[in-house]
Amino acid sequence: MSRVCELTGKGPMSGNTVSHANNKSRRRFLPNLNDVTMMSDVLGQSFKLRVSAAGLRSVDHRGGLDAYLAKAKDEELSTNAQKIKKEIAKAQASA
Repeated sequence: MSRVCELTGKGPMSGNTVSHANNKSRRRFLPNLNDVTMMSDVLGQSFKLRVSAAGLRSVDHRGGLDAYLAKAKDEELSTNAQKIKKEIAKAQASA
């Protein structure tokens, strides 16, 4: 399982651990990922996603999963999230 947020595309970064003596050694900064079940209002269905804490705040800020996916770019979404986005768009077009 990769350490990438399915909604924001946020992944691991690299940097240095710097000691008190200013010695530097490489380290990884991992995103704060959580397994979350999110509900789609349009589809009336829930989806399991692996989302970062910052991604969860963004979803809440935009007004839910449907609104977030409508504005999100396809490049930063995972394939699973892209499928959900297409299903939502299809359901909204037919309604």
